[in-house]
Amino acid sequence: MRLLRTVLASSFAALAALAAPGAAAQQPQPQAFPPEVDAALARARVPRESVTMLVADAEGTRPPRLAWRTQVPVNPASIMKLVTTYAALDTLGPAFSWSTPVYVDGTVSNGVLNGNLYIKGQGDPKLVLERAWLLLRRVQGLGITTVSGDIVLDRSAFESTTENDPAAFDGEPLRPYNASPEALLVNFKSVAMSFTPERGGQQARVNYEPPLASVSMQPTVPLVPGECGDWRAALRPDFADPNRIRFNGGLPAACGEKSWSVAYADPRTYGLRAMGGLWAEMGGRVGGQMRDGRVPPGLRPAFEFASPPLTEVVRDINKFSNNVMAQQLFLTLGLVQKNRGTFEASRAALGQWWRDRVGTGEAPPVFDNGSGLSRDERISAAALGRMLQLAWRSPVMPELVASLPASGVDGTLRKRALRSGGAAHLKTGSLRDVSGVAGYVHGASGRRYVLVAIANGENAGAARAAFDALVDWASQDN
Repeated sequence: MRLLRTVLASSFAALAALAAPGAAAQQPQPQAFPPEVDAALARARVPRESVTMLVADAEGTRPPRLAWRTQVPVNPASIMKLVTTYAALDTLGPAFSWSTPVYVDGTVSNGVLNGNLYIKGQGDPKLVLERAWLLLRRVQGLGITTVSGDIVLDRSAFESTTENDPAAFDGEPLRPYNASPEALLVNFKSVAMSFTPERGGQQARVNYEPPLASVSMQPTVPLVPGECGDWRAALRPDFADPNRIRFNGGLPAACGEKSWSVAYADPRTYGLRAMGGLWAEMGGRVGGQMRDGRVPPGLRPAFEFASPPLTEVVRDINKFSNNVMAQQLFLTLGLVQKNRGTFEASRAALGQWWRDRVGTGEAPPVFDNGSGLSRDERISAAALGRMLQLAWRSPVMPELVASLPASGVDGTLRKRALRSGGAAHLKTGSLRDVSGVAGYVHGASGRRYVLVAIANGENAGAARAAFDALVDWASQDN
């Protein structure tokens, strides 16, 4: 215990910048390691040396209540989305939106565009199915039902991102969270399938959204006996061929209606197939082909399709930990700040923002793609705590806090209510060998606290109960 107190004292000294100058001069000791947190770590067999913890006044006017290994850079997993989203709110503003311009190159008569139609992506993270439909509906509102030439998708705003291997991170290329960003990101490059048993029948109908041009999609699967269990495996899916989706098994009848979203097998052609399928389903025709290309110089847009505001996008990113949306936002920062849609430009933009706004008192973060879906990103609890205190005092604090999952209410914290009955808004993070939470805790006294708790190591996932205990402890301050 004597050694532990010595380490805690040294951690607090390094965190003096988090407290007001007057408070730092007094150098009071942080509270001892909360016994309930210590016990939870012991039960989970997670050593103290695998975790970093900080509980500090959100205003930065008092010394930290707890500071443990706060100077150690760790992999934050999806907690890194806090940095990306706050930086975006701070630099772009809550009302920022993305524009997707549409160009008509030719004359329109009797419903026919005698030429090409161009759609230029500029990073919109939320061009989901219904919004892609609305964009094409606006094209038809121009009096166009047939394009005699080509429909061309311009994805040049982000450089080389479509060549990323979706299996590179964890060998799971069909997981939607592994979708790579691109300037014209349609529906997260995923296919949503619903399986609906026919009443009194022997099969279930399969509905696919969106329809994909030139892809054969099996319309039904047989119903089979047995418990529901691992119904996805029972379907024996075959997604390997980009030109067809089929199932070699059946849906257990006990399951009832089910839904399943998967990443498309050929992400490079997904946008072309999705937009082509939607256009055909809406009654549109193309005389030429759907293809990639660039808008001719000097051509002016017929209209520009606006995204939802940044506040809505940030809420989706943080509440549901959407990786590809976070990467779209990260790349947008590079595009806006450095006029280049590359990860390198975005890392430079975030690094400059961090130095200008957060300062150099703590070791700066190591940025990779801004989503936390990375083995290279690093940040210390002290640095993240400083940023969260800055965010608490900023004009965009309401937008940032409202974007975070609320304990026991929604997002990734929907099933993690505080035993104390308190409240917290926290971003979660989880990878193999990484687990954590960070954000704001609302104390019973009325005070607000910044909390950071991250575990790195073989048994990191087991630390969740200890972090929940820490949040409970932080909320009980009266």
